Amino acid sequence: MGELFGTNGVRGVVGDDMTPELALRLGRAIGTWSEGPVLVGTDTRTSGPMLRDALVAGITSAGAEAVDAGVAPTPAIQYSVEETDYAAGAIVTASHNPPEFNGIKVCTGDGTEPVNDEVADIEEIYFDESFPDLAWDSVGPRSEDPNVVDRYADAIVDEVGEDKLGDDPPTVVVDCANGPAGTVSPDVLRRLGAHVVAINAQPDGSFPGHDSEPTPENLASTIQAVEAVDADLGIAFDGDADRCVFITGEGEYVPGERTLALVAGAMVENNDEGLVVTPVSSSQCVADHVENAGGEVEYTAVGSPIVADVMQQRRALFGGEENGGLIFPDHQYCRDGTMTAAWVTKHVADNDETLAEMLDEIPGYRLVKQSVDCPDEAKDEVLERYTETVDADDVDTTDGVKVFRSEGWTLVRPSGTEPLMRVYAEARDHEQAAKLAKHARADVQSIVDEVA
Repeated sequence: MGELFGTNGVRGVVGDDMTPELALRLGRAIGTWSEGPVLVGTDTRTSGPMLRDALVAGITSAGAEAVDAGVAPTPAIQYSVEETDYAAGAIVTASHNPPEFNGIKVCTGDGTEPVNDEVADIEEIYFDESFPDLAWDSVGPRSEDPNVVDRYADAIVDEVGEDKLGDDPPTVVVDCANGPAGTVSPDVLRRLGAHVVAINAQPDGSFPGHDSEPTPENLASTIQAVEAVDADLGIAFDGDADRCVFITGEGEYVPGERTLALVAGAMVENNDEGLVVTPVSSSQCVADHVENAGGEVEYTAVGSPIVADVMQQRRALFGGEENGGLIFPDHQYCRDGTMTAAWVTKHVADNDETLAEMLDEIPGYRLVKQSVDCPDEAKDEVLERYTETVDADDVDTTDGVKVFRSEGWTLVRPSGTEPLMRVYAEARDHEQAAKLAKHARADVQSIVDEVA
């Protein structure tokens, strides 16, 4: 992470730490850094147009062309940047955060999010304010690209196959979370041949259907819809459609780590071997299932840009995160919710087993995720003091502190997107995982109370 950028761009509460002034200044930095046209899109948040216009003003003031894509999924912007002549992309989104938040993600000319040196370059321009002061006739133009969503949809259908779901295609409930998934995901699945029941498909930045994070608590009505229409599966997207989670035909919520294990194992099995890249926060079920299929797993720090970067370097077969963000390298090196939805739907259609039956073949673990409120400026000291309290022989410090014990593991790390310390714990049963998480969270909370 940089000083400005977290694990997935810049985020904050609108009117507090996410302001038009910040968007304007960041736009100037992006325009200076890009040295070419920048594709700009938004999710459906109410504050999106305001921040987009400030961002575009900054980009054009630096002499770069700003091309407006309108409302579009984050991976749709990334795909168009990669497949066309755009020098960079910028997406106004706060992903899964509540509606009072917004943010700005950046992608480089190959559609991937910047890491390390690239983040440092943008931040150096931003903080040094090393922007050009251009005369009126050197300001960059503003234009539109109306084909971003269609270009992206066509690519997914071409990859998976139009009308390829057989004579008895599955019925799928698609929950678009009132976000940009509604612009593309139901139509893509229909083109594949699925019977689609779309809910929360109207764009609305207040997220009236439910909060934009697809958790079990937020998806109660989605689960009811799956059961009501006797669907084969349900799919629920997050706020910018780069992630999705699944619901079985029996109405059971599928945690993201089990979807990751399912797809990764199938990919390796189809390829007879292969490397899967995932963060240290991922469940042990991923490694077990991949290794059982003949593959291997490499762990990274948390953050999809880091996972994608390592995948490119290592020519990995597949990768993804435990939150449902999966990366299909034959398509593009970024998390892609609609591609995930299409792939899993086809996998269900191609097999005699139901989604629930396929998931039953994955080793069983229970992953518990909790958090502790923590000011950003206190995170480093909290983590340092927590590390000093750890008494264990098997410790991984790739990202935060991951402690392995006979009964399971815990991970404590600073959030890259919110003022929180993240606490993960995993064990064979939920009771033990919850116990591990409770103890780790209590230790972190005690330190935060002293430091913050």
